[in-house]
Amino acid sequence: SNHKISLLAHNQISNVFVYWQNYRLPDNFIRISNGIITFDIPAEANKLKRSFIRVWASNKYGVSNDVLIPLQKGEVLTQSKYLTRTDKHAQVMYFLLVDRFFNGDTLNDKPLNRPDVNKRVDFWGGDLKGLQQKIEDGYFEKLGVNTLWISPLNQNPLEPYGYYAPKKTKFSGYHGYWPISSSRVDFRFGSNDGLKTLVKKAHNQQMNVLLDYVANHVHEEHPLYKQHPEFATNLYLADGTLNVEKWDEQRLTTWFDTFMPSLDYSNPKVVSMMTDSAIFWLREFQLDGFRHDACKHVNLEFWRLLTLKMKQQFPENMNYQIGETYGSPKLIASYLTTGMLDGQFDFNVYDIANTTFAGVGGGDLKRVESVLNASLQMYGSHNLMGYISGNHDKARFMAYASGDIKFGEDAKAAGWNREIGITDSTAYDKFLLFHAFNFTIPGIPVIYYGDEIGMTGGNDPDSRRMMRFESWNAREKKLFDGVSKLIKLRRSHPVFIYGDFINIKTEKDTWVYARKYFDEEAIVILNNASESRSVKM
Repeated sequence: SNHKISLLAHNQISNVFVYWQNYRLPDNFIRISNGIITFDIPAEANKLKRSFIRVWASNKYGVSNDVLIPLQKGEVLTQSKYLTRTDKHAQVMYFLLVDRFFNGDTLNDKPLNRPDVNKRVDFWGGDLKGLQQKIEDGYFEKLGVNTLWISPLNQNPLEPYGYYAPKKTKFSGYHGYWPISSSRVDFRFGSNDGLKTLVKKAHNQQMNVLLDYVANHVHEEHPLYKQHPEFATNLYLADGTLNVEKWDEQRLTTWFDTFMPSLDYSNPKVVSMMTDSAIFWLREFQLDGFRHDACKHVNLEFWRLLTLKMKQQFPENMNYQIGETYGSPKLIASYLTTGMLDGQFDFNVYDIANTTFAGVGGGDLKRVESVLNASLQMYGSHNLMGYISGNHDKARFMAYASGDIKFGEDAKAAGWNREIGITDSTAYDKFLLFHAFNFTIPGIPVIYYGDEIGMTGGNDPDSRRMMRFESWNAREKKLFDGVSKLIKLRRSHPVFIYGDFINIKTEKDTWVYARKYFDEEAIVILNNASESRSVKM
C-alpha cells in the first residue's frame, strides 16, 4: 500500500537484499522493525509496464527463500488481466513436430517413398499451413496455451541418412534436425512467407512462437561445411577412433553421427556466423525466442554472444530462450544467467515424476518432492525452467501408465516391434494427475503434442505419431477438458505463476503443498494411490 511493500520474516534477520530490475536498492529504501521488512517501490517503476522486485534475507544460518514481485506500472501485479504473452513466467508451452501435427496443404507432400526408408520415418505431410489452420480454428485458444514451440524448419536433405539395423531402414529429415540451409524453410513444410504469416496469426491470438534452433551441428550437405570443413570439429580422435556419440567424454566436439558435423565453437568466426544466423530468424520472422537443441555440446561463448545480440537488437521483445541439456543440475544451471539462457528443461524432475505418476518403478512422492526441492534450490524458487509432460525423444507417458511398456524395457524396440495401445484406461487418470503437478509447481509447464488427449507410443519414432483431432473417445475428451481447466486455472491466478512454493506434508502416495502470493493462497493435494486416502494436517 502507498507504494510500499511489507514482508514478514519468521526468523531473525541480519541482512536484507532488495533488487529492482537487478539493481540493488540502497539501504535508505528499506526498514526493518519487529520482524517486518518494509521498503519503497522505486518511482522509476511507474515508467515501465512490467518490472520486477526480488527480495532475499539472510542471517548466520543461511539465505532465505526469494520473493518475486512483479509490478504493473509501479503497482504490485495482483490480477491476471494484466498478464500478456510477453510475461515469461506466465507462459504455458506446447511443443509439436510440424510434420506430425496437421496437413494443411497436400501440394507440398513430398515423402521419399523409398524401399530403404520405413514409412514410420518418412515425411507424413504436416506443414505450416496445417498449424496455421489449428491456430485459426481456435484449438490452442480452447486448450489455453500461449506459447508454441515448433520443431526446426530449416531445409533438410532430399536423401535419407542414418541406419537402424534391426529394421534395415534409413531415415528422412522429417524432424528438421539435419539443416542444409541456415535461412530457408523446408519446402515440405511451406515457405518463408508462410512462416511469417503463421507468426502474425499466432501473435494476433496472443500466442508466442519459439523456433527449435540447431546450433551444435549442420548436415554434411550444408554449404558451410562443404566450403569450410575446417569450421567443424574432427570426426576422428587422436587415437584414430570415431568421435561419435561421445556425449560426456568429448562433450564439446563429438559428432551425433558421421553425416552431422559438429561446429567448432572454439573458433570465433563460427560463433559470430552462427549467432548472426539465429538473429536472422528472429528478425526475419518476428519470432519470440528459441528452444535450443543440445546446449551442453556448444561452447559458452556462443550462448553469451547470442544473448547479448538479442538484448541489443531486440530490447523490447520477449526473447525467451530455453535449452535442452541432459546431465547434472550443476551442468544444467551453468547455462542459466542473465547473459545466457532463461531456462532449461528439468529432466531430473521429469524422470522421477514421470515414473511415479505412471505407477512404475516403485514410485514415491517423497522422492519427487526431494528432487523438486533440489531443483528449486539450484535454479531458484521462481525459475523459468521447463516442466514437460513428455517429448519426442522419450516413450509416451501413457504407454508406461497403461502397462503396455514395462519399466526398464527397451522402449524404442517396443515401438518398432509391436502396436502399443492403452490396455488400462486408468492411465488417463494418472496422466491428469501428472498434468496437475506440472501446472501447479513453479516454472514453465510444457505439453508435448497429443499429451492433452493421452496419445500413446514407444520411444522415437513411435512417440511421434500423427496428431489426432477427430474421433476422440470419451476418455480423451475428458482428459482434454481436464488439462484445459488446469491451464486456465493457472493462467487466471498469479499465485500459481509468481507464488512461493511451500511444502506442507509428503507421504509415499499423497502430497500436500501450497503456493502463496501476498494474500492469495492455493492448496494442492495430490493422491497417487489407487484408492481414496485421508490426509491429516
